[in-house]
Amino acid sequence: MDSGQSLQTAVGFGELLRIRRERVGLTQQVLADHATLSVRAIRDMESGRVQRPRQETVRLLADALRLEGRNRSAFEAAARRQALADEPRDEPIAPPVARGAIVGRELEVEVLAEALAVHGDRLVTVTGLGGVGKTRLVLEVARRLHLAARWSVRWIDCASSVAVGTQYHPEPARSGPTLIDLGRTDGGRSDLGRARDGRADLARAIGDRPTLLVLDGADGRVDTALLDELFQRCPGLRVLITARVAQPLPGGQVIPLAPLPTPGPELDHDPGALAEVGAVRLLLSHLRRLRPGYRLERDEAPAVAALCRQLDGLPGALELAAGWSTVLSPGQLVARLADGPFHLTPPAGFGGRGDVGAALGAALERLTLSQRYLLERLAAQPGDWSGEDAVALSGRPPQECLLALHELLASGLIRSVPARDGVRFSVLNLCRRLCDAQPVLAAAG
Repeated sequence: MDSGQSLQTAVGFGELLRIRRERVGLTQQVLADHATLSVRAIRDMESGRVQRPRQETVRLLADALRLEGRNRSAFEAAARRQALADEPRDEPIAPPVARGAIVGRELEVEVLAEALAVHGDRLVTVTGLGGVGKTRLVLEVARRLHLAARWSVRWIDCASSVAVGTQYHPEPARSGPTLIDLGRTDGGRSDLGRARDGRADLARAIGDRPTLLVLDGADGRVDTALLDELFQRCPGLRVLITARVAQPLPGGQVIPLAPLPTPGPELDHDPGALAEVGAVRLLLSHLRRLRPGYRLERDEAPAVAALCRQLDGLPGALELAAGWSTVLSPGQLVARLADGPFHLTPPAGFGGRGDVGAALGAALERLTLSQRYLLERLAAQPGDWSGEDAVALSGRPPQECLLALHELLASGLIRSVPARDGVRFSVLNLCRRLCDAQPVLAAAG
């Protein structure tokens, strides 16, 4: 490469234009006259005020400067480089920023991120009780895919979206300039023209780049026709949904999110081992924020373990209980909750989280009478049990009973427990208490 070509590669287009003009002895006015441009246009390009000269303008300037061969090609290439450098970088859209660290969900994050990025699942729904941590889990998965794989993340908070016909306008601060039809909310009336426009806008915005579309809190409000259209038009799209109840979606995978693991009684006097259990880790992280310097001592370890068991490792319940730790010790909290944790309300300024039993009560109300009957029969049994045990206890046909078990697991009212002889389950302690307080067996009979 000669010195002239090196110069043309190193300088910007405006500077190169000035150098070429002065080499042939032309003033800005004379060059403007030869190129049939205004002198102001020449001045603005040389000063850098014009960053994207039109292709036709560059051709006229090259003709006026009598550039040929490599010099002309380099001159035109400099104009193209400047235009590209000035274009906004197509940076992937970042997910919302989480308010705190995620604790105890390392395995779930790994499995979910791998399902989307490695196995190629395009539609996944994470279900579970309110307060089990669905949103926080998905935030972490979205953050990992954004940082590690450079995916764009388009986040729609369905619970906070404002309905307009059949469309939802997400909060701008969280989701950016997206518009999505999440399903009918007006009794079937819809503005089809606006819905089509919204779908087209979203599909164009996503394009063919790897994108994770999160529908957070989309309980029964996902438009399958929209998803089909987006999947067809956007080959790099993955959709991740959080919901308390899974909506049947063709080709979708459903992942029930259980509460965090709780410690067995054999760990009650071993603070080191306790601190490795998911529910305890989360509770301790809350306690240390509210009580800086807090350490789990041997004399308080049994109370911390009991508190985690009483609250089933439910992240929302643990956070709520920790909110009272400035005035109540773990042992006092355990004693206060002994007769039932549903009277523990959040302290003032806690951010609006409801009573511990609110999410459970709502989940119970969504059950059919047959499902509620089975749940109460199972809740009355101590310890854990298998699917076969549940069938024998229910007296129902096996397929009917197992389908009901599947719904109870997806709703978060029962959880699987480690077992050597196959899959076993237990009813949440909180759920047992609520079933005892509000039985409906008589009605089912």
